[in-house]
Amino acid sequence: MRVPLLDLTAQWGPIRTEALAALTRVCDAQQFILGAEVDALERELAAMLGVAHAVGVSSGTDALLAAMMAVGVGPGGEVITPTYSFFATAGCAARLGARPVFVDIDPVTYNLDPQATIDAITPRTTAIVPVHLFGQSADLDPIVAGAKARGIPVIEDAAQAIGARYGDRPVGGIGTLGCFSFFPSKNLGAFGDGGLVTTNDAALADSVRLLRGHGMQPKYYHRVVGGNFRLDAIQAAVLRVKAPHLAGWTAARRRNADRYRALFAEIGPHAVRLPVEEPGRFHIYNQFVVRVPDRDGLRAHLTSRGVGTEVYYPVPFHLQECFAALGYARGAFPHAEAAAAETLALPIYGELTAEQQRHVVESIADYYAA
Repeated sequence: MRVPLLDLTAQWGPIRTEALAALTRVCDAQQFILGAEVDALERELAAMLGVAHAVGVSSGTDALLAAMMAVGVGPGGEVITPTYSFFATAGCAARLGARPVFVDIDPVTYNLDPQATIDAITPRTTAIVPVHLFGQSADLDPIVAGAKARGIPVIEDAAQAIGARYGDRPVGGIGTLGCFSFFPSKNLGAFGDGGLVTTNDAALADSVRLLRGHGMQPKYYHRVVGGNFRLDAIQAAVLRVKAPHLAGWTAARRRNADRYRALFAEIGPHAVRLPVEEPGRFHIYNQFVVRVPDRDGLRAHLTSRGVGTEVYYPVPFHLQECFAALGYARGAFPHAEAAAAETLALPIYGELTAEQQRHVVESIADYYAA
């Protein structure tokens, strides 16, 4: 049996007619950059996420970059991030000339450790970037409270977490700014790159809008140096088709997560540590990440059984070659290093069948029984 890590063709069928009509609408209008489609998407996503302002941008990475620029991240400053995340979280700070300051993760949720975050604050801290990794919110209240007391902006990296909630609040509107990605593999994915910056601060929203168009206002007059962070109208049109389906797709992923738990309880093996959904969190399962002994051996075995998997992320930031000059040593962040060595993402997309999931779990059980 073949079980891909993600099967976007299964999602495509039910929305094909509507998506093609949206693409035709854009082509007929011949407005391909920003414009009415992007404006409408921004309004619709702001309402869905419970924020005052949403600004479409060219990617999740550019969302982080623009958000950091908007709050003044630059040379001489420090940006606190988890050492375990997708590279853009730290890379954007480095691109702006700031020093990334890494902290360890909670070993259960893989999200930023709140106390370690507060302990890492210095007079040079210009932003804190908690990541809602794999689709579950970070523990935001202590981070936001500690940052607010010191006048430090909090930029939520919600690239993997659209629709996730912290208590009754959607992520992306709890900190100073939120950043989302519409990379095709995300729960809400475009037909290419796309991103979103959210905020309840009108001045910051205006700043992000200015920055996404080279800091130009009016045309050919540049108030600041920005970048080309504009969202394509085609991507906005596709996302407008997909967004109304997001709640249903999320519910399907959550059902599949529950089915995995039931199957592992029935079949085993007990060596597998399943994702933990913290009380008061609404996990959207952008990834279903298990923790296992002999991760790489298991992954090779699953590949031989037709099961797609992925390792997020095999090298924490503090051990990446490009950050060697920061002076971190192996062992500095043991929870992140252990997660990098032991975690494996299993298929979790909404169209996954019960038979496919049983094949995944039985294949894992067979490996540890051998």
